[in-house]
Amino acid sequence: MTVAAPLSAWDACLFGTEPEDYRPHALHEAGRVYTETNCYTDILIELLHARGFEPTAVMGSALAIDFEGDQWTFLKPLPDELQLLYGIDIHEMQPYRSLPLQIAEQLAAGRTLIVELDSWYLPDTAATSYRREHVKSSVVAAAVNRDGERLRYFHANGLYDLHGEDYRGVFRLGGEFSADVLPPYTELVRFDAGPPLHGEQLRDAARALLHRHLARRPQTNPFARFGQQLVLDLPGLLDGDSATYHDYAFATVRMAGSAFEVAASHVDWLLGDAGARAAENLRQIVDGCKSLSFRLARRRPFEPEPALAALAAGWEEAMSRLDEARV
Repeated sequence: MTVAAPLSAWDACLFGTEPEDYRPHALHEAGRVYTETNCYTDILIELLHARGFEPTAVMGSALAIDFEGDQWTFLKPLPDELQLLYGIDIHEMQPYRSLPLQIAEQLAAGRTLIVELDSWYLPDTAATSYRREHVKSSVVAAAVNRDGERLRYFHANGLYDLHGEDYRGVFRLGGEFSADVLPPYTELVRFDAGPPLHGEQLRDAARALLHRHLARRPQTNPFARFGQQLVLDLPGLLDGDSATYHDYAFATVRMAGSAFEVAASHVDWLLGDAGARAAENLRQIVDGCKSLSFRLARRRPFEPEPALAALAAGWEEAMSRLDEARV
């Protein structure tokens, strides 16, 4: 699967695709309510897609997300399921040497790194944080050229290049940088942890995992608990500024809505007609989260109980129908 780019272009390259030719996976297509989920899940979707795998198969864990008290679960595909379904092993590594050198060595060995970088230097975030704010975000290295100061990387829903000043900034090379910043959290991605599954084998394995995810779903309705907390949080949100709203919305309604949209796609892919009604309920949750985020964005008083009651009812119905459909 690994394609070697000309050495004149890259020290090491895992994929030969150019960013302008890359087509994101259907989980990131433009017609979705949420075209992005979160930085970590999104890069895994595109990494799996670029390797020729079906990333929807590993998204069953979205069915088990919960309201954690002040935010919803940050969806991440489970490491053991990535290994079972695709033969991929992801584990933490120590960035004790030059990070570009470590990236080049691992890419040359047919592996790659997931690295938390500063979005200030990621040009694909031009609409949000690029040269505006320092925000950590995970990327997957796809190619590197150390002498030419170029990095090709998966981020959000696509494949991108950065170079020059952005390259030096993202790797903290040259110039003056604060000495009290810790090394980035870095993970090694290996593709030799077992035979990847395809076709009916992949579907059968994902179906078996569905039992696991439904068994570990929240024991009480998470939208009912979220509703109780939102009633308490609402006065502060209405009095706050737009930054307060965006932080809150990302951790709550957007986190839940994007995860349940992925869950609906997983149910469609795995269960087909047998899961159609459950997928419909999940998409109603997605629409409800989006609508609630708009209400919150206006920062005007409103009664959230009807919207939250509908979300709680949709979750109960979706779980009940999944219990019936998975047999």
